[in-house]
Amino acid sequence: MALPFVTLSDFPPTQRFGLVVLAGCIIDILANLFVLPLLGGARLKKRAFEHSAMMHNLRSMQAAFYQSESDQPHPGRARAIIKAHPEVRQLMVRNPWTALIALSVVVLQTSLAYWFGKLGFGYWWLSLVIAYCVGAFANHANYVIIHDATHNLIFRNKSWNKLVGILADLPNLNPGAMGFRVYHLRHHSHQGDYEHDADLANHWEARLVGNKWYRKAIWLMLFPFFQLTRPPRLKAITMWDRWFFVNFACAVAYDVGVVYFCGWPGFLYLTFSFFFSIGLHPVGARWIQEHYTNDPEQETYSYYGPINRLALNMGYHNEHHDLPSIPWNNLPNLRAMAPEFYNNLKYHSSWSRLLFEFIFDKKYSLFSRIERTKRRNDEAPSSPPMLRPATPVALSAETITF
Repeated sequence: MALPFVTLSDFPPTQRFGLVVLAGCIIDILANLFVLPLLGGARLKKRAFEHSAMMHNLRSMQAAFYQSESDQPHPGRARAIIKAHPEVRQLMVRNPWTALIALSVVVLQTSLAYWFGKLGFGYWWLSLVIAYCVGAFANHANYVIIHDATHNLIFRNKSWNKLVGILADLPNLNPGAMGFRVYHLRHHSHQGDYEHDADLANHWEARLVGNKWYRKAIWLMLFPFFQLTRPPRLKAITMWDRWFFVNFACAVAYDVGVVYFCGWPGFLYLTFSFFFSIGLHPVGARWIQEHYTNDPEQETYSYYGPINRLALNMGYHNEHHDLPSIPWNNLPNLRAMAPEFYNNLKYHSSWSRLLFEFIFDKKYSLFSRIERTKRRNDEAPSSPPMLRPATPVALSAETITF
């Protein structure tokens, strides 16, 4: 019996285009997973997690976070960097052009939503492809702008920064910028403190997800909903202020406008873009890259790869935590000015590869984080780690590979 064969010529031209784009995305992911490791850093695989004590920690971390009584490393390293390279203060400026990027992304995403509204639901598959290839990067770039606005790195006036954050938040369809502003600043000051840092998963959340690949994939896909469950556990934090309601009102007005002028197909495109920008997508691996670790000696990681060009250097996360008053465009310059502080740290070179590692490697779970434990009152505070440019423990300059 003859087997039927399907070729591209059997599809309409628009569907042919969509299939070609989708195939290109798959090829890109496979290249990031298998080709890039061979080109840089894969030879260091055998050196990762060699001794038995580390393997014991890897097994125990599935039931709890790593526990650390040390202060977070960033304030100490920041002081050491400024002392060794006082010229880095020149990088601490504001970048008002960031607001123009935010406006451009909003215009781009709204225009694409209008176009898909005209095409109708019959082109939902093309909407899905464009959201993956364009919308996810656009929305993620605006997430970075919300982040810089949170640190008041766009304008000198704090209210203007909040307005830029609200503007950049519009394509996300939900009012998250002002809430992010509150808990992100607390994340910097209380990194790893379960009662103050919303970046740590809830205990019940980590136990629910475990290290099953399908549960981790679902968790990434539904990451925004899980984030909403974390702020209530935080102590001494208030998210409900007038700016939150301004954010809420602007988001509702934008959503109503999209449905009215672009129709539900346009709204669907923005929904796809939103979920891809923080979930099952290479840029979604950024949430894993920043502080998830299988090495208790290092709790913050940077990403040095090509997607940084589209992600406004968000991968430079060690650099950002060390000196949060440096805007996104100057973070590579910080690393270039103080290479001895960063060349010794482990880093990631592929978000695509990390996405697959997190999902399928059982060593990764939501407990793959460092939790900062409280000291007793009679206990002397420990010295901030990493005051020197280099330390001898677990800081070899290599790509993270498992």
